[in-house]
Amino acid sequence: MKYAICYDGPGRLRLRLGQHAFSEKEGWGIASLLRQKSGVERVRTCAQNGSILIYYGKEIAKENLLELVGKLRRADIPKVEPTGEEDVQAIDLRFQEKICSMVLRRAAEKLLLPVPLQICKTCLRAVPFLWHGLRSLLHGRMNVNVLDAAAIGASMLKRSFSSASSIMFLLSFSDILEDYTRKRTETALSASLAIQIDKVWLVTPEGDVQIPLSDVKAGDLLRIRTGTMIPVDGKVREGEAMVNEATMTGEPLAVRKAEGAMVYAGTLVEEGSVAVEVMAVNAQTRIQRIMDLIAASEELKASVQGKAERLADRIVPYHLLTAAAVFLLTRNTTKTMAILTVDYSCAIKLATPIAVISAMREAANHRMMVKGGRHLEAFGAADTIIFDKTGTLTEACPQVSQVIAFGDYERNEVLRTAACLEEHFPHSVARAIVRQAAEEGLFHEERHAEVKYVVAHGIASELEGKKVVIGSPHFVFEDEGIPLKEADREKLDAVDSTDSGVYLAIGEDLAGAIFIHDPVRQEAAEVIEALRQTGIQHIIMMTGDGEKAARTACQQLGITEYYARVLPEDKAAKVEEIKTQGRTVIMVGDGINDSPALSAANVSVAMKDASDLAREVADIALLSGELWELVTLRHLSQALMGRISRNYKAIIGFNTSLLLLGLAGILQPTVSAFFHNLSTVAISGTSMRPLLPRGKEEQTA
Repeated sequence: MKYAICYDGPGRLRLRLGQHAFSEKEGWGIASLLRQKSGVERVRTCAQNGSILIYYGKEIAKENLLELVGKLRRADIPKVEPTGEEDVQAIDLRFQEKICSMVLRRAAEKLLLPVPLQICKTCLRAVPFLWHGLRSLLHGRMNVNVLDAAAIGASMLKRSFSSASSIMFLLSFSDILEDYTRKRTETALSASLAIQIDKVWLVTPEGDVQIPLSDVKAGDLLRIRTGTMIPVDGKVREGEAMVNEATMTGEPLAVRKAEGAMVYAGTLVEEGSVAVEVMAVNAQTRIQRIMDLIAASEELKASVQGKAERLADRIVPYHLLTAAAVFLLTRNTTKTMAILTVDYSCAIKLATPIAVISAMREAANHRMMVKGGRHLEAFGAADTIIFDKTGTLTEACPQVSQVIAFGDYERNEVLRTAACLEEHFPHSVARAIVRQAAEEGLFHEERHAEVKYVVAHGIASELEGKKVVIGSPHFVFEDEGIPLKEADREKLDAVDSTDSGVYLAIGEDLAGAIFIHDPVRQEAAEVIEALRQTGIQHIIMMTGDGEKAARTACQQLGITEYYARVLPEDKAAKVEEIKTQGRTVIMVGDGINDSPALSAANVSVAMKDASDLAREVADIALLSGELWELVTLRHLSQALMGRISRNYKAIIGFNTSLLLLGLAGILQPTVSAFFHNLSTVAISGTSMRPLLPRGKEEQTA
């Protein structure tokens, strides 16, 4: 392709290929090809003027980029889907085209069309507006369509066709701006989660072949190498790699993935190489399902959003009555039209959802997944927060403090058997037991039957023909009926520890106890105090641990209210009981056993290393390991409600001023309509701005 260099600066190169040199989709393909080159950081293309803007680093020479562009042929350009940034850019360009087209067309009509033709065109354009207003009346709805139709109809009855045309132009202009603002905000939110991969390596009998990601289907075998993002959900069939799963779990450390392990789209291979059998791609992947939840968030509107829409519709009848009263009292159609061309509902209906969507996007940028606007609202309004203890208020990496064997069992046998069972469940206590066994070199073979997680705090299986259970004292001694012999009781009583105990029973005998030292997070006490300062009055800890361990943790954290030895179903009942006291409850947890309580709360938060079930149930998922994100989320949700309140005041104040100026005859209807639509756009624009100032972000990070 032939090109001209328009700009050549350090790390930035702009080339002009000429108008119609490539289409919009071909531009995405060109950008995709260039991004595959090491050292190319970002590429933007514009099909309208045929320009390519390249940002690059020191790893690649400018001459290599120019040579690559020069060798491009349209037939060789791949067809790819746009990235999130390109989607936003396309929305911007289409908006600019629509606005320019509208303004130029109106100017041409004013200058070139004869007045009779202008009147005819105005009458034809008025038909849809009048029809929508009439249809709303026929359905018993007094909404903004009725106001628009009344203003246009009054202008035409007065034979002020120029005013009617101006009003319709401004209404159309406003519709385009509203559509653009909403689409851009939603697209930018989705873009923060999208997987940016164009091509992948397919494993074939003849060797690895590079193909577009769009051609991949279930059952294909893909080669994923060091430094590459995994674009699909699948199972490892060959090789071994260390995979960073922070996008899915928030866990910053890479985990080992070998043959048989599941991997997920959006995770990164830090070291090694694996061949992955595709189980799910594109819309079926787990990360895409998260994005779909965000996209479907309109179904989870904040109640303040619903209130805004109902308020906007309720204002319309009074607005029409005011206009009618003005006409009856003054017989002045100009003043009446000035009243009709200004309404509150447009700005109220638009600014509130845009503010909510923008806040959700900001939360995503802070690595917090909010599944609907109403969850943000509830988080900001809550006066009570309930924490699970293990893995939430305590370190995500607890340690085994001591192992005690009972009867004929040996210590190492107890730890080895416990690790063999616990390795199947992603809980912090289970990981501590497995890690301790590995550090002591107590490797084990799979000698047990299928492992089942019992929701009442335990694991059950079968080992060499005997039933084996491991879990809390309640589960082992009460639910499973394992007897605690007097000699074993004396041995346990001699243990002076506030650590949590996990008990192992084989057959009908108690085999051992493993005590877990679970220190509180370093930042937890400060976070709890910061949450109090944001207006949360009641901070509660609920745990299945014993009284002594729970009391010690709460003393360190400054929590005065706690519940120990709480079963999963009891956690949910306790949440319901607190809600009946008129409180709005946040529940924060991470385990399968927390899921009932997460479901029962007004708004629930799953921690970074939470189980899959907890993440599915929770309204908000943290992808960062920092408890400070709860404070950030609190500030964000409260700032959102403050912004919505300020928007209401600005909308009511400004539009009321326009109504009074129109009533006084100071503003003409077209001028009132112009300033009304301008204010709607301005308030919507400010609603898109970040809610948290940089200083606040740093403070809460």
